[in-house]
Amino acid sequence: MSTHLPTADAQDPDSSARTERLRQALLTAAFTADGLLDLLGAPAYAALARSETVPALRATRGDSPLETLVRLFLLQRPVTEGRARAALPVADCLADGWLVQDGDEVRATVDVRPYGGPEGQDWWIVSDLGCAVGGASGIRGDGADRSQLVLGVGGASTTLAGITVRRPVAKALDLGTGSGIQALHAAQHATRVTATDLNPRALRTAALTLALSGARPADLREGSLFEPVGDETYDLIVSNPPFVISPGARLTYRDGGMGGDDLCRTLVQQSAAHLSDGGYCQLLANWQHVAGEEWQERLRSWVPRGCDAWIVQREVQDITQYAELWLRDAGDHRAGDEVYAERYDAWLDEFEARGTKAVGFGWITLRKSGSDSPAVTVEEWPHPVEQPLGESVVGHFDRQDYLRATDDAALLAAHFRLADEVLQEQVGLPGAEDPEHVVLRQNRGMRRATKVDTVGAGFAGVCDGSLPAGRILDAIAQLVGEDAVLLRDRTPSSIRTLIEQGFLEPVASEG
Repeated sequence: MSTHLPTADAQDPDSSARTERLRQALLTAAFTADGLLDLLGAPAYAALARSETVPALRATRGDSPLETLVRLFLLQRPVTEGRARAALPVADCLADGWLVQDGDEVRATVDVRPYGGPEGQDWWIVSDLGCAVGGASGIRGDGADRSQLVLGVGGASTTLAGITVRRPVAKALDLGTGSGIQALHAAQHATRVTATDLNPRALRTAALTLALSGARPADLREGSLFEPVGDETYDLIVSNPPFVISPGARLTYRDGGMGGDDLCRTLVQQSAAHLSDGGYCQLLANWQHVAGEEWQERLRSWVPRGCDAWIVQREVQDITQYAELWLRDAGDHRAGDEVYAERYDAWLDEFEARGTKAVGFGWITLRKSGSDSPAVTVEEWPHPVEQPLGESVVGHFDRQDYLRATDDAALLAAHFRLADEVLQEQVGLPGAEDPEHVVLRQNRGMRRATKVDTVGAGFAGVCDGSLPAGRILDAIAQLVGEDAVLLRDRTPSSIRTLIEQGFLEPVASEG
């Protein structure tokens, strides 16, 4: 693979015009996420996401413009110049380096992937050839310097895009931009976007992604962590950092170059100094599960002063699974048995030296609240969720603010409503007079489920905003024959849990 990257200079009117002509050609040919699905069909489309190309090759044996573009930019197959001219402004693409010529054929210099924006936008993500994320064979790189490879869209990047708060902001920072997908999303709701990366090749690739997708250019800066931005502050910081816990730093796109999970810890701890008041920092991370230490407390210790935090562990792998995943990602399984075993040993040596028994993966969201009593939630939630979750993130912190400011007396005087799409399930033996327990289950957002007792189920069921919580409890006490004062005393903690988890929503009382 050539290390050459195309050019797309937003400051050069001629270059901008050529990029726009390429963009229009991609649209005209329906080289979009929907167009690909229509052409390939669901099985071949899904296989392509796993880096399995045979079904897509079979589906593109014709000579339509869309089939040509799929072969060029997704399957990295050369096509004749004549066939390319039917799909693209070839002279423009050769001039800017999207294509190179080899006799009577042309081939692509980069991978260009259609990507559907959150509001139906047609975008394209640029990455190095052979670096589409997915598949069991690892990143190929096709002969380039593997340490500088720029990856395309993967599950991690789409997860981060989905959980990010999408409120209009003045300034956003994409730290470790890679192919530029987070900067592209941020450009839709931030007046100014700054994108940084230690890898200069990534910055050039991100510029291509933004230009080809018709987004405003970002302020691109080279450097590690917050180094390139000095003491600037932002309303939103997003990062899909090189979080892999590995021995050494072979691959810039995944290895942070610090020991253990120090890079993620450092990023979290330094972020507070770069957040505006009320601003969010959202990132993906790996963390160690160390013998003799609670992983939750490890993560709590990362949270900087003056920030609320919501940390969700989505997955845990033992050290052998983890090492095998990233050895395969690097293609080490193709290096021969002896080399593979040597590198596998190096990973296990690293974990043994640090007392690491497993590695967790998940999301970290900080909000700069300035509170002297910050709300820090660290939880494990491996269950399916409904993306996008940006509004659920905002709701989580809004509820923390409410609970922090509301004592039990105020809670009992407040009015609540049951959140939308909450169902009640009764669990017990068939024919039993009473259920063993009752479960409230959400069908939106985090899709939480929580057990409640008879009082909790009855309370949630009648919350429609019309009565204060205390009066509802008094009625329940009379119905079940309990002392109303005792019920008022013991129930607020249960109500707080239902509010914190989003089952109940505070509402303003009439008048």
